[in-house]
Amino acid sequence: MDFRFNEGSIPLLVSMPHVGTDIPDDIAARMTPQALVKADTDWHLRELYGFLQEMDASVLSARWSRYTIDLNRPQEDTNLYPGQDTTGLLPNDTFHREPLYLAGKEPDAADVQRRLQRYWAPYHAQLRAELDRLLRVHGAVVLWDAHSIASHVPRFFDGKLPDLNFGTADGASCDGGLTSAVVDIARAQDQFTVALNGRFKGGHITRHYGQPDSRVHAIQLEMCQCLYMDETAPFGYRPDLAAQVQPLLRQMMEAAVAWVAR
Repeated sequence: MDFRFNEGSIPLLVSMPHVGTDIPDDIAARMTPQALVKADTDWHLRELYGFLQEMDASVLSARWSRYTIDLNRPQEDTNLYPGQDTTGLLPNDTFHREPLYLAGKEPDAADVQRRLQRYWAPYHAQLRAELDRLLRVHGAVVLWDAHSIASHVPRFFDGKLPDLNFGTADGASCDGGLTSAVVDIARAQDQFTVALNGRFKGGHITRHYGQPDSRVHAIQLEMCQCLYMDETAPFGYRPDLAAQVQPLLRQMMEAAVAWVAR
């Protein structure tokens, strides 16, 4: 399979497009040793969000590494943050500007089209199908796009990133009432710092599928990896840290479901 999928019974679909670590052999053979470390993975989100099984939420998570193709970029590879540095649909370098491909082995236009059809399309077909199913059953749905990133990435932002970075495409992807129901909970605690539509406003999935007028409310959470794991290789999961943030995550997601089901 090109992804993992668990069908739930509540009006919540959690998407994890950057947790994948697999790189097909023919692509890996063209890559640098640094690429194969896969440092820019959204590590351990399946474990961090393990409570979703108890909630009976639908969960869609990627198999393929973002270095194979980035599932959270549009097919046209347009820059989601015009004027700012970003990585693209088929990244050529890491977040620290290290080359992903051996000299002369970089992907070309044919690679882009082949990978779109083979690796990108199946994930998005499943995502669309599950949103449509949940809409038929519940009449409205929350799409929670789950991400994580190292807390310091000078290429993209100065200093340390806030711990919890919510994105709703500046309000276009999610009703303001639902956004408040979630973010107000985050802001009510003082252990973790919070930003809304700051450096991260939501990627392609949030912006494309979030259509409040059609009762699909999409919100992205980009969280600092230092909250639940070691940020250096081998990128170990830290259950002791994760236990501190998991109750907050669950509380926010339960609030989102309660809002959309009201």
